[in-house]
Amino acid sequence: MRVVAAIAGLTLIGLMLSEFFVTFMLPRRVRRDPRIARGLNRALWRPWRAVAARLSVSSADTFLGLFGPLALLSQLLVWTVGLIIGFALLEWAAVGGGFGHGLLFSSGLFLSAEGASGSTIVHVIALFEAAIAIGVLFIVIGYLPAVYGSFSRREIAVSQLATRAGSPPAAGVILYRAAGRERWLGLEQELRAWEEWAAELMETHLSYPILGFYRSQHVKQNWLAALTAMVDVAAFVTAVEADGEVEAAELTFAIGQHALADLAHQYRVKPGPVDRLPEETFDKLYNRVEDSLSAPVARDEALARLTELRRAYEPKAQALSQLLALDLPGWLPADAEREGLMRLPGVRVGRDRRDLVG
Repeated sequence: MRVVAAIAGLTLIGLMLSEFFVTFMLPRRVRRDPRIARGLNRALWRPWRAVAARLSVSSADTFLGLFGPLALLSQLLVWTVGLIIGFALLEWAAVGGGFGHGLLFSSGLFLSAEGASGSTIVHVIALFEAAIAIGVLFIVIGYLPAVYGSFSRREIAVSQLATRAGSPPAAGVILYRAAGRERWLGLEQELRAWEEWAAELMETHLSYPILGFYRSQHVKQNWLAALTAMVDVAAFVTAVEADGEVEAAELTFAIGQHALADLAHQYRVKPGPVDRLPEETFDKLYNRVEDSLSAPVARDEALARLTELRRAYEPKAQALSQLLALDLPGWLPADAEREGLMRLPGVRVGRDRRDLVG
């Protein structure tokens, strides 16, 4: 029986350390998502999202925003308890006695609240347990600043986009304001900045999948809406200009749709059909920017090109939206003309605190 307990303890310790290493230390590829962390997140997220659906919009966003930090703490708790139980099994296999007492003894050692006593083998096991506990603590101390630093950089870009594209962001607002030859050329600089942001977002959210559950400070803003709006703009510019005329837009679209594809795979979602751009909205946008184009594509061809480009990313964005309960933006805000958002040099963001979470 003790041999079985020792094998079970070693197996449990190995499993917990492997999961901990993959989650906290390994900048993994998409397929390297740890099973325990992913399963725990999904098991907790579904009922959490169901409860949020019964709340008001602001309360639901606040409630959903609690999930990311709590899920991270839950993962740490599961790994810590698993390690304590694993070492308790080893210690019980070594010296016998009551398992409950061994579990308390293991907990005290892991939390540095108790010293080892007894045979040499117990001292050796206690030494390894204490060393692993200290290592876990230091790794977590280093991990949290990396996660929250990535979150902060992401949200800076989300907030900056809100002043240019509205809240929630809409590609049409940016395209309307880019009309005019000089402004259209200036859009290239923004596209290059978005390319860098999309690449960083992809890398950080693949390395730290828990970040996808961290929500923005404002109800109408979120990272998925910002990424989708950026890709919308890049896709539209790529479609209406002749090939090779807008390299910045083509590169931004490539990295943006790549990010959405990898994130859809990371979060195990199944893309489905979606159409976010009515033809009349396309006509309105095309007519607005047509005189600004350096090598315009005919209207029908541009629509066909844009439809093909949208098929590469919109289904994935929609699937992520449904899983994470993050709203996707429209191409034009519903009240754009009434509010005058297309004409003002800035958008009406932050003029009151009604959309602030909390």
